[in-house]
Amino acid sequence: MLLLSIQNVSLPIADPVLKFLLLLIIILFAPLLLNKIKVPHLLGLIIAGAAIGPNGFNILARDSSIVVTGTTGLLYIMFLAGLEIDMGDFKKNKWKSMGFGIYTFIVPFVLGFIGAYYLLNFNLLTSILFASLFSSHTLIAYPLVSKLGVAKNLAVNITVGGTMITDILALLVLAACVGMAQGEVGTEFWLRLSLSILVFGLVVLLIFPIIARWFFKNVKDKISQYIFVLVMIYLAALLAEVAGVEAIIGAFLAGLALNRLIPHTSSLMNRVEFVGNAIFIPFFLISVGMLIDFSVFFKSWDTITVASIMLVASIAGKYLAAVLTRKTFKLNKEQGKLIFGLSSASAAATLAAVMVGYNIIISETAAGEPVRLLNEHVLNGSILLILVSCTISSFISLASAEKIAEADKEDTVAGETDEKENVLLAVNYPETVDAMVNLAVIIKDKKNKDGLFALNVINEEKNDSSVKNAEKILHDAVIKASAADEVLTPLTRYDSDVVNGINNVIKEKKVTDLVVGLENGREFSSSFVYNLYNGYLQSKQTNVFVYHAAQPIATIKRQIVIIPSKSHLEPGFFHCLLRVWNIARNTGAKVDFYATASSIRILKRVIKKVNIEAEFNEINSWKEVEAVLSDISDNQGLIMLMAKRGMASYFPQMSRMPALLNKDFLDKNYLLVYPYQGSQVDNTEERSVNNHGDFVEIGNIVGKLFK
Repeated sequence: MLLLSIQNVSLPIADPVLKFLLLLIIILFAPLLLNKIKVPHLLGLIIAGAAIGPNGFNILARDSSIVVTGTTGLLYIMFLAGLEIDMGDFKKNKWKSMGFGIYTFIVPFVLGFIGAYYLLNFNLLTSILFASLFSSHTLIAYPLVSKLGVAKNLAVNITVGGTMITDILALLVLAACVGMAQGEVGTEFWLRLSLSILVFGLVVLLIFPIIARWFFKNVKDKISQYIFVLVMIYLAALLAEVAGVEAIIGAFLAGLALNRLIPHTSSLMNRVEFVGNAIFIPFFLISVGMLIDFSVFFKSWDTITVASIMLVASIAGKYLAAVLTRKTFKLNKEQGKLIFGLSSASAAATLAAVMVGYNIIISETAAGEPVRLLNEHVLNGSILLILVSCTISSFISLASAEKIAEADKEDTVAGETDEKENVLLAVNYPETVDAMVNLAVIIKDKKNKDGLFALNVINEEKNDSSVKNAEKILHDAVIKASAADEVLTPLTRYDSDVVNGINNVIKEKKVTDLVVGLENGREFSSSFVYNLYNGYLQSKQTNVFVYHAAQPIATIKRQIVIIPSKSHLEPGFFHCLLRVWNIARNTGAKVDFYATASSIRILKRVIKKVNIEAEFNEINSWKEVEAVLSDISDNQGLIMLMAKRGMASYFPQMSRMPALLNKDFLDKNYLLVYPYQGSQVDNTEERSVNNHGDFVEIGNIVGKLFK
């Protein structure tokens, strides 16, 4: 039957199997072929869409299935832009984003208005709407930039924030022009629009995080979590349309709302990016290509004239806006190019505005023909604008992002050594595997892809049940790590003593960080405390983390970090502090530091190297520590730096911590951190810091502080 249907196929293809197969082949081979000739695969997908679309060889129709999947891809791009943005950087650079947003709105708008009103002789209302087409842009090259690892660069951060501002302004102009064309603009119109946008923004940014936090805390199924994310994207997009703005604004705000709840190193983030980049975003690019019709430019000189003015207004306007942004905020040349590359693509918002204006009939000619707010020449010109701007955006963004990525590598190479971090998870209980893997993925260096181990020690005689239990636990750990795109090496060891087995593996694998997990609701037992102080802490070159997870770490809103006096004198202090930075950066949690005045001074000097939201509080006694612990509430986690007897930061009250945690923290998250002791002769303080490119200068800061 399939062979018969293939023989009788007609164009455009209607058979769903053939249709989907053809699209998958395009998505598969376009990147492979175009990468060889240095053409961004995004552009290849657009060209492929033009070739197979109704205006090309008419192989596929741009029907509802293409539109729905393509719309999801567009929403996905905006959602990822909001989801991947570094909130610390975003808040720090909000004025830069606002400045760029204003530049990239006004400059193309002015050029577009001059071209429409003075060169094309459009009326005032049409000229304003025409000019607003070039103020908005689509982050079509964002997946390219993200793939190269520069999504958190200042230029990208500014561009993403500015995109939200300029798109909102452009769409507000569209709403106003439509209302004026239909005679609906008045005080009531503006009040209704302003109120609806305000309510929409508050619902997405305030209510969505509450719903998502509850969902992620109570629903562990990974598939359900991903479907929930899709629901949030489309719900926010729908609310945006109800409020009177484009759906892409809703998707972007949904990304901001879920930003702190989906860690950038988590398995859920990996799924979100994977499905979007594999299916939805390519479908969107192909659907954009299907709109392109080259034949219209051979039918009328008016279309060519309008298209030329549109290209100049859009490309020149975005370029001048990027130059102004670079000079205003003293960015380097490549950052300026990246801003131009990302913001130069006109696609979704521009096309949406053109279609709205084209469908509005403001009058009729004497012959009874409709006079539209935007005529067919503008509609056809927008197609050429999409093709040219997306081409420029792809090439410029790729070239500048590659240079920035290369420069970042050169900046960090000075801090690299032959030493490598190795994280070991001592997994004994199936219930703790998920939490321990999540913690390890969050705290470890992203560049270290093969330094994660999970160990199960069999301290009984070899039998089928103990072996099967170990295999199951380790298999679960491997699967959970792979879901986050991490490589975890499972280890099984037979030993008469669990602690000895772990310590022997620490020596063999040169483990830098040991993570020991406590079951949710399980108390510190006397045997565990004994093993901790007389076993796990015996290694002088290994940090030890004791982790109790009552809820997923991504749902923690605020981490309470207690740093005892003289902790900065411990050789492993800055290494452990880096782990705290990683928790804050990768989960988006705010951090409240409680430390002595001298420690706070050091922290404030060091924290300039990372962008996390932090507050500093001075404490000087154990009673103050107990008061802080008693105030920790739901959705807050405790991180406390500890020490064993004989270390500089040790004080006798630390022995009370197990009893205190057993009493008040069985239903809360806590992480006890024991920095490694090091040797007495090596300069381990600076060595621990210089192992990491992000902190290459901290050693110099520390040296100055201790002079």
